[in-house]
Amino acid sequence: MEKQANSLPKSINKKALKNFYAFLLIILVTVSQSLNAQTGEKYIINDIFVTGNTAFNANTIITFSKLKKGQEVTIGGEKIGEAVKKLWKSNLFSSIDIYFTNITDDNKVDIEINLSDLPELNEVTIEGVKKGKKDEILDENNLKQRVKVTENLITTTKNYLTNKYKKKGFLNAKVNVTTSEVTNDSIEKKRVNMRIDIDKGNKVKIKSITFNGNEKLKDKKLRKAMKNTKQKNPIRLLKRSKYVEADYKEDLVSLIDKYKENGYRDARVVKDSIIYNDDQTISLVIDVEEGEKYTFGKIDFVGNTVYSDEFLSQILRIEEGDTYNGVELKKRIANEEKPDGIDITNVYQNTGYMFSTINPVEVSADGNVIDLEIRITEGKPAYFNSVTVKGNDVTNDHVIYREIRTRPGELYSRANIIRTIRELGQLGFFNAQAIVPDIKNPNPVDGTLDIEYTVEEQGSSQIELQGGYGGGGFIGTLGLSFNNFSLRNIFNGEAYKPVPRGDGQSLALRLQASQFFQTYSFSFSEPWLGGKKPFQLSSSISYSKQFQFNPATRRADRSQSFNILGITVGISTRLKEPDDYFLFSQALSYQNYNLNNFRSGLFQFQNGTSNNLAYTIGLTRNNTYNDPIYPTGGSNFAISAKLSLPYSLFNGVDYGALREERDNPATTPERIAEIDQERFKWLEFYKVKFKADWYAEVAKKLVLRPSVEFGFLGAYNNDRGVIPFERFFLGGDGLGNFALDGREIIQLRGYPNQSLSSQDGASIYNKFSLELRYPITLGQGAKIYALSFLEGGASVNSFRDFNPFNLQRSAGLGVRIFMPAFGLLGIDFGHGFDPLPGQSQKNGWETHFIIGQQF
Repeated sequence: MEKQANSLPKSINKKALKNFYAFLLIILVTVSQSLNAQTGEKYIINDIFVTGNTAFNANTIITFSKLKKGQEVTIGGEKIGEAVKKLWKSNLFSSIDIYFTNITDDNKVDIEINLSDLPELNEVTIEGVKKGKKDEILDENNLKQRVKVTENLITTTKNYLTNKYKKKGFLNAKVNVTTSEVTNDSIEKKRVNMRIDIDKGNKVKIKSITFNGNEKLKDKKLRKAMKNTKQKNPIRLLKRSKYVEADYKEDLVSLIDKYKENGYRDARVVKDSIIYNDDQTISLVIDVEEGEKYTFGKIDFVGNTVYSDEFLSQILRIEEGDTYNGVELKKRIANEEKPDGIDITNVYQNTGYMFSTINPVEVSADGNVIDLEIRITEGKPAYFNSVTVKGNDVTNDHVIYREIRTRPGELYSRANIIRTIRELGQLGFFNAQAIVPDIKNPNPVDGTLDIEYTVEEQGSSQIELQGGYGGGGFIGTLGLSFNNFSLRNIFNGEAYKPVPRGDGQSLALRLQASQFFQTYSFSFSEPWLGGKKPFQLSSSISYSKQFQFNPATRRADRSQSFNILGITVGISTRLKEPDDYFLFSQALSYQNYNLNNFRSGLFQFQNGTSNNLAYTIGLTRNNTYNDPIYPTGGSNFAISAKLSLPYSLFNGVDYGALREERDNPATTPERIAEIDQERFKWLEFYKVKFKADWYAEVAKKLVLRPSVEFGFLGAYNNDRGVIPFERFFLGGDGLGNFALDGREIIQLRGYPNQSLSSQDGASIYNKFSLELRYPITLGQGAKIYALSFLEGGASVNSFRDFNPFNLQRSAGLGVRIFMPAFGLLGIDFGHGFDPLPGQSQKNGWETHFIIGQQF
């Protein structure tokens, strides 16, 4: 005789079990009570057997079920139910049945556990998506080999993918998941292959957005408040009319915020619905309830002892009688969009009151006038107890700690935490997107907290190895830049990995050569000379050699050369006033120009020397944050002046007479060469430059960067004239193969390199630029962003010709790729709207390759 001790079906999925199990227990108890009523007896387990289609060891299954020989059980009793429950929880079986067999007169019974294993996943085939998306689907749904395939897994996978594509705007997405048993399989376990067919269809466009119930705010204003969800409009370029559920839900919140900004604090969305149209579009219908308009009444501050009511009112900037604006009220209490903004929460947070809370409470709304109490719990001032850093495997601790603005024993300041994140990101040694401050052990009673900064090292050294054809021959470049160098370990062989690193110093070597020129340069800088304050010492030395072009052989004539030796030493220090974003710098530079039988348009003499001894003074302010490669806010401006000594005042040379003699047509070329040698023996000039950039996040991750710059090269003595060195060359990609005469190459895309200045360069230039940037990825391995730009600039040789609005204009698109090992790379496609000097037709399209610039 055999009796089934449980009534589970042969196959049941996990989800169904959850809903079915409570009912099952009732049935089991009922069956048990019925049988006991008939037999009135209990049974002793004599033996336990495992049958069915399973690859598991019988002893393992019996042990897991907790059933034992000699154990007392009843049909449908608690112990049988627990055994079934435990086996189901293992998620290993598709069916479980327990039978009572061989029931004897002395109430002994054998237990038969009949099982069928769930099949294991063998292979997964995915159709309907790109190859690169298949691994993502497998990972997101845990579709790995040997995973047990249940009905729940199949259903969950299907629902997940369907919802995923619907959230992205593919409302008609269809997903079909099927399985097939693996036949002729040498493995004893049951295995199945899975096939996933995905038909995303097209993204559904929004034909119309209709509002019902709105009288105070017009449809147009409400549609404008919905930033990401737009109805079809053929003239709109930036925002498409595709439906994305997440964006739509976010826009419904923005819709109500628009009402709150206009005084309707009780406004709400009563109902919203989607109508599917015959033309495969949808229409959105949104029913709103506007409510009454409110104004602010009295605003009282309660609980404040640190700051007066008058001071907090100035921060709040809301007056009695103002239209109620719940959105602005929230921002002025705590602006989550601007962690360094001016609001009441930050006022407390930046002066030590980490544990403070500020809550606006409506105490009256009579007559649609809302009286508020700003209830403040100040708490105790908090002090930093422990400040630690983790994740810096290369950079030494002292390099990081000197940039940290939160010191043990100092008052807590949220602004100092934000500033620390910026300073660590600006170093360039760490992934700026991954710097995380972690507040630990906050203790309101003691007024203490710990903070730990987590950083992620990224390659800070760069190699430049390139070759190309330009200037009439092959140009080869080798550059090595070590931006986290350690000079003190230069004689420590164990520190070479491959070079000594970790002390935050910069060392760069660059060699460039072709048949016409050779350039060698070396530079070194220490940002914290002495280690006690940010006092930077920088130095560089360079040597260039230019050979004359021989038109007969079309090769370089090495008997004619122009040699330049340059040395620069500079210092800079961070100021405290007006704020510590300012950097004051000074530099002393010397260049020696030596002509050896070299003919040049710069000089009339072929043999001789010229010397350039100059002092440069500069003031910069950079508060961009946080990633130097992709800033999302702040500004960066720099003004500098480069000055030589006014030799004309004390060298006793009559430059007026020399000028008259040089301009005399009867003067021989030999004499002109002598005059030029005298004029340029020591260069006399002053050079002023200004540049400013601003960064603003106009939408999520979308950054606008306006920029303006200006340069002027002048002379102390008009008879001596503006020197033919140090000039500005406008146009092109902004890159120069070599700086033969101290020239500066100014980028203006959409035109050939240096095409917007005269052959000898300009003494005045100005430029305006507007860029819109959007990141593709900001990961550690590579940072990639796309950009569009508008630019305009001009260069002239005298103020008589200078008109800041008479510009060569251009526009275009580009991409930037930053890889730590190679620096910034990019390509721009620029369209010049104006003709080149001396031409009548607009320049048109130019392609520019960007290497090494960081702007």
